[in-house]
Amino acid sequence: MDTLLKTHNKLEFLSQHHGILDKSSNLSSSKIHKQEVRFGQRKSQEKKVRNGCVKASSSALLELVPETKKENLEFELPMYDPSKGLAVDLAVVGGGPAGLAVAQQVSEAGLSVCSIDPSPRLIWPNNYGVWVDEFEAMDLLDCLDTTWSGAVVYIDDNMQKDLGRPYGRVNRKQLKSKMMQKCISNGVKFHQAKVIKVIHEESKSFLICNDGVTIEAAVVLDATGFSRCLVQYDKPYNPGYQVAYGILAEVEEHPFDVDKMVFMDWRDSHLNGNVAMKEANRRIPTFLYAMPFSSNRIFLEETSLVARPGVPMKDIQERMVARLRHLGIKVKSIEEDEHCVIPMGGPLPVLPQRVVGIGGTAGMVHPSTGYMVARTLAAAPIVANAIVRSLGSGRSLSGNELSAEVWKDLWPIERRRQREFFCFGMDILLKLDLPGTRRFFDAFFDLEPHYWHGFLSSRLFLPELIFFGLSLFSHASNTSRIEIMAKGTLPLANMIGNLVQDRD
Repeated sequence: MDTLLKTHNKLEFLSQHHGILDKSSNLSSSKIHKQEVRFGQRKSQEKKVRNGCVKASSSALLELVPETKKENLEFELPMYDPSKGLAVDLAVVGGGPAGLAVAQQVSEAGLSVCSIDPSPRLIWPNNYGVWVDEFEAMDLLDCLDTTWSGAVVYIDDNMQKDLGRPYGRVNRKQLKSKMMQKCISNGVKFHQAKVIKVIHEESKSFLICNDGVTIEAAVVLDATGFSRCLVQYDKPYNPGYQVAYGILAEVEEHPFDVDKMVFMDWRDSHLNGNVAMKEANRRIPTFLYAMPFSSNRIFLEETSLVARPGVPMKDIQERMVARLRHLGIKVKSIEEDEHCVIPMGGPLPVLPQRVVGIGGTAGMVHPSTGYMVARTLAAAPIVANAIVRSLGSGRSLSGNELSAEVWKDLWPIERRRQREFFCFGMDILLKLDLPGTRRFFDAFFDLEPHYWHGFLSSRLFLPELIFFGLSLFSHASNTSRIEIMAKGTLPLANMIGNLVQDRD
């Protein structure tokens, strides 16, 4: 549903009974992971079937997917010169939105920064969707290429919620260009490689790259997304997974209002002809997320909000094809597709530790929604200011002490408590079937905008989150209240226990 952050850390999707993900060490940009899963021979030319449109089957749909084209920014980058052996104040590993944002802001303070990424010029290939007010607050409205006046949620065939909150799609080329140009003007150096190891000494660290180059830095920032390349975890990692398959397509027509994006469509009448698929969807439901750009160009994404283990990608695709057939959407061609797997929840990394993190590697994905891009961009100044303050304080801080200062600002007690509440929400969502999910979001989007806006955008902290929970409970139907009490008692007890144990 991220609409917001899809990274290409080459997660391998596995068919297992109790887990689906195996991370690789490939360093890349930061939200959603685009899998390198192939479903058969991809053809660059459009397959014409009846009226020039694709037959309603997942295999036929996938034949329309073009070969992946990697687009790069065309301007020259100032590269790090290893022959000079210069130490830098900050080494940023990963060139996604979060990493570049920190690099930009630390370099603005006059500190030396090196950004390390295997493809520093590569334009992020993901579709990022954000609430307009989130980007407006960060002065990034010029990085939205399309906006909608509002959004709609289809609870079922008889009920819909109109959300009067403008939504936008990020212009990924514009956003990266803007960040890169500021980094260049601030003197950031770039190194095209992967970091394979970091060696720490008392006041400095040495990053060893796969090209044999070693870079010395006072602070190391891991911004590699969900690969968790450098940041360490010491607790069992058992998150929920958001899984989605999306296409940017030219269609004959579609039934949606071009002035509103479809935030969630939980309708399941498209599965009436398939008993097995409808039952599977009842147990672990998926919804449609859609951004209509015109009457015949639209981004469509079938999404499992959260499940453990994740819903197999093949099932997601089959449900999408059935939905498109039912809606009368005939796909003429596909510009691009994306396979998304987002780990949600799970433990935080070891706090503190020598390597600093941001984004997915630092546990910053919203555990209940999968949202991250706006949250991490908003957190970038916090991380950058902590680094600048610690390096320029005049105090003689060790590397461990300096990193501890940054981690303290990134994950203060109020943010950790907020995340515990969001994990509590995820644990409830994991247990809801389709009817329960519908009842939940019927109540959720009936709340005062302050509450549902704040929950989705990580603006509510524990005191307000308690009132949010009480308000949600009061808006829920009697059936939903009983369900929340039955399925939420254990998660609530776990949350309270974790909150009691977690102290500064």
